[in-house]
Amino acid sequence: MDSFLIRGGNRLKGTIEISGSKNSALPILAACLMAEGKTTLKGVPRLSDIDSMSKLIGELGCHVYRHDPDEVDRSVDGPVLDGPLDITVTDESLCEARYDIVKTMRASICVLGPLLAKRGKAIVSIPGGCAIGDRPVDLHVRGLQKLGAQFRTENGNIVGEVRGRLKGCHMYLGGAQGPTVLGTINVMCAAALAEGETVLVGAACEPEVLDCAELLIKMGAKIKGHGTPEIRIEGVDKLTGCEHRIIPDRIECGTFMIAAAITNGELELRHCNLDHLIAVTDRLEEVGVHIERQNGTVFVSSSRRLTPVEMTTQPYPGFPTDLQAQLMALLCLADGISVVTERIFPDRFLHVGELNRMGGRVRKEGATAIVQGVKEMQGASVMASDLRASAGLVLAGLVAKGTTRIDRIYHIDRGYEKIEQKLSAVGAQIERVKEK
Repeated sequence: MDSFLIRGGNRLKGTIEISGSKNSALPILAACLMAEGKTTLKGVPRLSDIDSMSKLIGELGCHVYRHDPDEVDRSVDGPVLDGPLDITVTDESLCEARYDIVKTMRASICVLGPLLAKRGKAIVSIPGGCAIGDRPVDLHVRGLQKLGAQFRTENGNIVGEVRGRLKGCHMYLGGAQGPTVLGTINVMCAAALAEGETVLVGAACEPEVLDCAELLIKMGAKIKGHGTPEIRIEGVDKLTGCEHRIIPDRIECGTFMIAAAITNGELELRHCNLDHLIAVTDRLEEVGVHIERQNGTVFVSSSRRLTPVEMTTQPYPGFPTDLQAQLMALLCLADGISVVTERIFPDRFLHVGELNRMGGRVRKEGATAIVQGVKEMQGASVMASDLRASAGLVLAGLVAKGTTRIDRIYHIDRGYEKIEQKLSAVGAQIERVKEK
């Protein structure tokens, strides 16, 4: 396994190209199972999760081909990002998503709806992913049941079948933790090929839901209201391959915005959509971060003195849980006491102990963390516990005095494309080493 060695103290300055959204690309790859002909996806990041999903849909009868980069932007510092993906369905007889792939990636559940709608049967292992708390798939199953699918569990698998064709209906999709993003996408995909109209009430409003809906519309689906809590889908007989560009990764963008702030740096972030980060921008500006937007480019710098804030994670358009650890790393250096409350995954605080190993003063109280700002962080050996916690530790390492070693960085490879190359190109001292 690999580790990161980070020598802290360098001020970041330069230009970074933001990759396409991982959280959008994964369910969109699954949705391609429903299309006839070739679908070309631009902006798909090269990540271990994307490789796993590509392998999974390959085993489900898709031919997947990655092109070389279309063009090289010489004005951007850092690595060249990969070219488009072509996906063509060649065999519709395959219906099983194997445990060996599904166990590594929760988004594998997104093949459930497309398989049921297009092929009438799906066998999907109960998915894995990061250790950030309980994330059941009951809302996915319940929504698909309302469309007419029948389910049973068998040897650790969810087995779903449809007699004839799925049938549209009115349904409520909310749950105890609020709307479900992947559940909304899964049911929306299935409803696109169902008979009649489906109305999803309590749907997730995240940009990733909107992006998948836009792909389906290009394929021939009839969808209205996507991006709102009520989505209306009029089922069609077939979907056809199309060309689509994945939206920019708002979590990667937010992470690099915080990287600029924590190092008192100046970064120009290309290919961003700041409209997807309204709550993040609000909290960062309150901290003392300067954010300027010009078309699809964001310029970020910060004051030397950081102001403490209160923040609560919420469903979109609220502050995303996937940026909680990164903001906490920044608040460790604020001039006073900050309060961070986690409403999406209350157990998502495994990074607290590691930040404290680096000199932070963070106290966890249930679903809240109290962050007492310190003058400096100290380099230490720490361990990544999940994808976004890894990013928070990288940010702390960038500003810590001395050297930080982060082990188990396979977590970060699931969600950040070439992160060490992007950071090195703008002044960070970070290298990937083989874990001893």
